Amino acid sequence: MEWRERIEVNPAVLVGKPVIKGTRISVELILDRFADGWSMEELLASYPHLTREDALAALTFAAELFKEENFIAVGKLTA
Repeated sequence: MEWRERIEVNPAVLVGKPVIKGTRISVELILDRFADGWSMEELLASYPHLTREDALAALTFAAELFKEENFIAVGKLTA
């Protein structure tokens, strides 16, 4: 999946957050919905301008960001 064909960053749209091209649907919103347990079908039904390919591009974009970033543990997680 080539996310660059579907994701854009424009300072005039949602303060420059990554969005699906031609929409105000942010990558963040898509990730939040999946994190909340939404299925692909629920996401697409709730956002009719969104396609399956758009949602997959958002996931690919996020995965690529994690590959490029270094994470440093700042404290212990407790159960």
